[in-house]
Amino acid sequence: MPAEGGKTDMERLGLFSEMGYITVGDKYVSQFNRPFNEAASKNKQMLPGGSKEMSPLQAGYFDPHFVRIFEGEGYVSLNQVRRQHMMEEAKKNLGKAFLPSSGDKKLCGLGSYYGTIGGSIPFFSGLLKPREKYKVPGKNLYTSPGKKGTGYGYANVTIGKQFSHSADFYDAPKLNYKKENEKHQSLLKGTAFKLNLYPRDYFDTNPYLFEKTLPPIKKAVKKDIPASPFKPSSPGKKAGGMKAGTFEPYPSHSADPYVAKLRSQTSSKDVKIFHPPGGPKSRPIESIMTLNVKRSLNVKNYKTASLQLY
Repeated sequence: MPAEGGKTDMERLGLFSEMGYITVGDKYVSQFNRPFNEAASKNKQMLPGGSKEMSPLQAGYFDPHFVRIFEGEGYVSLNQVRRQHMMEEAKKNLGKAFLPSSGDKKLCGLGSYYGTIGGSIPFFSGLLKPREKYKVPGKNLYTSPGKKGTGYGYANVTIGKQFSHSADFYDAPKLNYKKENEKHQSLLKGTAFKLNLYPRDYFDTNPYLFEKTLPPIKKAVKKDIPASPFKPSSPGKKAGGMKAGTFEPYPSHSADPYVAKLRSQTSSKDVKIFHPPGGPKSRPIESIMTLNVKRSLNVKNYKTASLQLY
C-alpha cells in the first residue's frame, strides 16, 4: 500500500490496468507425455516433390522453360561501340594533332652540329685560348752538384761512407774444415771398433723356442690369518725437544774442528786414464725393401725383371 499522499504501484509502473494471468484455468500437461509436433500429424502437409539432380535438360532447372538473358534486345556491333568512343574522345581535343615541320635530322659525322637545335657553342670549342708568354723561372739554389748513378756499381754515391775492402780467401771454408778435421784426428786414440761376426737375418726363426725344461708350477701357500688384530703393548712415544721420544739416548756432542783435507799427491806417471766398459753394440741390419729387391732381382732375371715403384 502506498503511504498517505503517495502513488500506487500501478501508477508508479505506468500501466492502465493490472496484467491478466495467461495460465489461469488451464489443464496441467506433463512434460513426459507431451506430444511432439502435433501439427505434423494433422491436416495436409507440404509435398516438395523430391530432390532434383544436375542435368542439361529442362528438368534440371527450377523454371519450366529456358529463359534467355538478352531476350528481345537488338544486335550491337563492337566496332560500332569502339568508333563511338573514339568520336567522343576526339571532341575533347582543342585543336589538330601536332605534326613536326620535318623529320629528324641524322648526324653526318662526329663533331658536326648538323641536326642539333642550337648549333655550335663557343664554350666547348676545341681552339686554344690566347695565353701570356711563358716566363722561365730562375734556377734553385744548389749547395753541391747532384750525384749521378743509382748506387749499384757506383762508388761514393750513397748517403753514408763507402765500405772498406776486406780480403777474403777463396778456399777459406775448405781450409777451416781441414784444420778442424786434423785437430779431431789428433785427439783419436785408435780406429773404430768393428765386429768380426757375420750378421744374421733379423732374429731366430722361432723367438719363443725354449730348449730347457720348464720348472714345476709353484703352488700358492695360504697364510693363516690371525683371528684378532694386532695391538701394541703401549702407545707410541711422542717426539720432544730433549729427544725423549727415541728408543736410545741422544748421543753426546763431540767437538770436531773444520780442517781442510789435503789432496793426496800422486805422480802423473801412475795415473791411468779411465776407460768406460763397452755397452751394447749395434749391428748392421738390412731393410725389408732391400731384401725383397735382392730376392726378386738376381743374376738370372736382372735383364727381364719389371721394376716397381713405391
